[in-house]
Amino acid sequence: MAELRRRDALALGGRLVAAAAVAGLGIRGAALAAGADGSALRTNRDAGLGRPLRIGYLPITDASALLTAHHRGLFAEAGVPSAKPVLMRNWESLAQAFVVGEVDVVHLLLPFALQLRLAQGHPFSVVAWGHTNGSALTVAPTIQATEQLAGKTLAIPYWWSIHNVLVQQLLARAGLRPVIRERGSVTAGTVELVVMAPADMVPALATGSIAGFVVADPFSAVAEAKGVGRVHRFLGDVWREHACCGIAVRSDLIDRYPAAAQGVTDAVVAAQQWLAGHRTDAGALLTTTGGYLPQPPAAVGSVFTRERAAYTSVLSHPQWHGETLGFSAYPQPGFTRSLVDLMHRTVVDGDRSFLDAVPVDQAHARVFDDRFIRRSLVTAGLPAPSVRQEDIAP
Repeated sequence: MAELRRRDALALGGRLVAAAAVAGLGIRGAALAAGADGSALRTNRDAGLGRPLRIGYLPITDASALLTAHHRGLFAEAGVPSAKPVLMRNWESLAQAFVVGEVDVVHLLLPFALQLRLAQGHPFSVVAWGHTNGSALTVAPTIQATEQLAGKTLAIPYWWSIHNVLVQQLLARAGLRPVIRERGSVTAGTVELVVMAPADMVPALATGSIAGFVVADPFSAVAEAKGVGRVHRFLGDVWREHACCGIAVRSDLIDRYPAAAQGVTDAVVAAQQWLAGHRTDAGALLTTTGGYLPQPPAAVGSVFTRERAAYTSVLSHPQWHGETLGFSAYPQPGFTRSLVDLMHRTVVDGDRSFLDAVPVDQAHARVFDDRFIRRSLVTAGLPAPSVRQEDIAP
């Protein structure tokens, strides 16, 4: 473990030296940019916000980058000291706090971000992805095939979620049809979808009121640990390295304090790098050490260290590593185009007309602002973003 930490530190130091050299600082400037052990020194930047950054989150591992950036002082190093993040119970309460200005920064379901921005016109931008993968369809132990969900009830965290989008792809592949506000039928091949707060899903599965749920970790791990459910499919095995949540920042902060917005993405990238290199430490940071997530530490920790061999039977594309919570910050425009296309074909309990009013190729530019994350990647010495192919195979 000590050797792993040393290699991580040296690698980060090397990236900082390279970034400094690229910026024209030379060897002396590069030495000032990195500590003797390769760790980043505090920059003492001041982004001018004049108060602590306010962060809202749901207690799920999707929030890991924001929570780690706060706990390790990475926001402060980037010039935007942060107040203790505020825990919210469900997506509606998180979004409400965000749009009324109670918090400045949140991790937000990307379909929800599209709906809030394009349909309701709330002023914010998604400046980065918070993570990739990290969600699963978890079912009762008696369910062995997707077709057995006919006549059952499935819980989703929100209508405008990647979970709803992709579970409907899985149902369609099995010849099933989702329904809303009506019982599922075995003969009709329908499955009832209900919105449920993530914290309520494991108890509901244990009592049999639902046959399964699809949501972010660590709830699949908690269900497995309690013996009340099993992972049926990882969503990363349905859409390769997809993003569930993005880092959203209010427009008033971006417009008035662009250096603070830059500090947010700098801190998020640094946090993602730390998480990727310290997977065995991440669970403790989020639970026992930091107290951000209320789930059992062992369950949270297992999310970061899953072994692919334990899930061979549920992986259709093992080469994708869909069981692995990943960290990639750059918001891919091709992903947004594919997401909007799938949203057109997703059943929701709400108005979808805004999707028809926005050309698929324009949605990304209206919701995402990648100016800051591009600079953050350069600062961190990471490769420039490249266009990727979106692989979706339920």
